[in-house]
Amino acid sequence: MSDPRRRLEQALADAGLRVTRQRSAILAALQRKDGFTTAQDLFHELRGRNGAPGLATVYRTLATLASTGALDTSARDGEQVFRLCSPRHHHHLVCESCGRVEEVASEQVESWVRQLARRRGFRVTGHTAEVYGICRACA
Repeated sequence: MSDPRRRLEQALADAGLRVTRQRSAILAALQRKDGFTTAQDLFHELRGRNGAPGLATVYRTLATLASTGALDTSARDGEQVFRLCSPRHHHHLVCESCGRVEEVASEQVESWVRQLARRRGFRVTGHTAEVYGICRACA
């Protein structure tokens, strides 16, 4: 399913949630974002609009979407941030200065995980890799 909106709606449905007008506003706001955003930022962006979601709804919706893998999450200045996630398996390079995150697909990471699991007799059910540092623009 390549359409991000449909992926988000399906993630909510899979979690047993309806796509209400408030959740729909959250989904649309997420699609307009180019990078990470906080629940507070989304709430403030949507506040004052007809049918705007409450802060608790924003938090719950983001948490649900993150738990399904539809959103990436990270920490920025001690606060959880969210962004639309690519549907394919990937890892991240995270700039500690500006917060920029790049998705990277790396067969080397996948190979390392398989080898490690095989050597240790471990059955892998999932994994994530985030590499922290300073991006080229901030260096």
